[in-house]
Amino acid sequence: MRTLLLNPPSYGDFDGGAGARYQARREIRSFWYPTWLAYPAGLIPDSRLLDAPPEGLEVGEVVHQAKGYELIVLNTSTPTVENDIRIAELLKEHYPGITVGFVGPHTMVLPMETLERSRAVDFVATGEFDYAVTEIAQGVPFEKVDGIAFRRGGTIRRTPGRPPLEDLDALPFVTDVYARDLTIERYYNGYLKHPYVSFYTGRGCRARCTYCLWPQTISGHAYRVRSVENVCAEMARAKSLFPGVKEFFLDDDTFTDNPPRAVEIARRFKKLGITWSCNARANVAREVLRELKEGGLRLLTVGIESGNQKILNTIKKGTRIEQIRTFVKEAKETGILLHAAFILGLPGETPETIEETIRFALELDPYSIQVSLVAPYPGTELYAQGIQEGWIVREGEGLVREGIQDAAISYRGLSREDIFEAVERFYRRFYLRPRPVLRILGEMLRDRNEFVRRIREGREFFSFMAKRKEVIEAS
Repeated sequence: MRTLLLNPPSYGDFDGGAGARYQARREIRSFWYPTWLAYPAGLIPDSRLLDAPPEGLEVGEVVHQAKGYELIVLNTSTPTVENDIRIAELLKEHYPGITVGFVGPHTMVLPMETLERSRAVDFVATGEFDYAVTEIAQGVPFEKVDGIAFRRGGTIRRTPGRPPLEDLDALPFVTDVYARDLTIERYYNGYLKHPYVSFYTGRGCRARCTYCLWPQTISGHAYRVRSVENVCAEMARAKSLFPGVKEFFLDDDTFTDNPPRAVEIARRFKKLGITWSCNARANVAREVLRELKEGGLRLLTVGIESGNQKILNTIKKGTRIEQIRTFVKEAKETGILLHAAFILGLPGETPETIEETIRFALELDPYSIQVSLVAPYPGTELYAQGIQEGWIVREGEGLVREGIQDAAISYRGLSREDIFEAVERFYRRFYLRPRPVLRILGEMLRDRNEFVRRIREGREFFSFMAKRKEVIEAS
């Protein structure tokens, strides 16, 4: 079947579908690569990967470009599922004979509910979907495809689950699909150099953080990895495919979870002469940091989440405040930049713990920060806890409003409005200080491209914050 893998349009600049862990618009223009969709796109001959958000495609143009395809697979997410169903219905109206499938963490957690929403959706994936989608494209009957739920006549059925992939080396290089179907200059990230390219070297994360969507749904808690040789072969291939790329990002949940492997990969990257960054936990030893830096590592993205130890314990983060301090100090001494992620509104949050977290961020003074609202996604331990305790005030599509992340949880003594407002306060107190202002100005003066970029991002940031105020006032 001629197959289209689609990350559909929803809200303007919304990057919450096929690749982003943060399912909402960011404060500045930001798009992650649709890596999960790229795997079946590489497995299915004559397929195409269409990533509508960064291309700026509206629904009408997507429907037009879908002409001639027999199988259309949409990546959906909890905040966008209703919108994605409308697109599926529109596709079926224009092309009645097509088969439409939905994939992603949302369908894995709520497969039957997703199918019951609309007869336009013929099947959904209930786990990793690389080979399930490939088999459907090959014409294998739904009944014989493991890892899906499907509609047959007036009934909905579910096939046996498909075990997680172990031989990740057998999968195609997603960077070949990027080169074929995507425009890399359209992918932005505020803390990575532009243009950048990202891909996975493994799937899953051993950590048990109660809020994290991916390991609790589609990727699992075992860190399944590609061989060092396979990873380095793709990196060498990507370097030749994209000579203008300034940075490569390893988008594993926690690339540093296997230190010996990370060091070996870094040593081989050194021979390629590339600049790269990755996700990490705040527990990487100094000697490992040194090896990664020598191998070309520029920046680590680290989930700090909170400055309160009781909250970190409650969410099963597995890190200690003093450990975080030591890690940040040693990373800085090694010359590695840090992008620190924080979450406001986690269980146990109070006005006092929010202030504690802001002060902790100021003390650590990382290169950049990301401040998110707690998001109780179905399938996570946090969601189950929130339902049981009555914390959740907005569910499903209510997690975002006009593409902007909305406050979905409130507690006694801390309203959703208080949590929502604290995000802007956090950003302003961190960035409107002499040290980060001078750091940004220095980068702008040294590089004209950086100057233009930071001016654009500044406009986007203040425009976004104004829009946030409109959203909360309207609610």
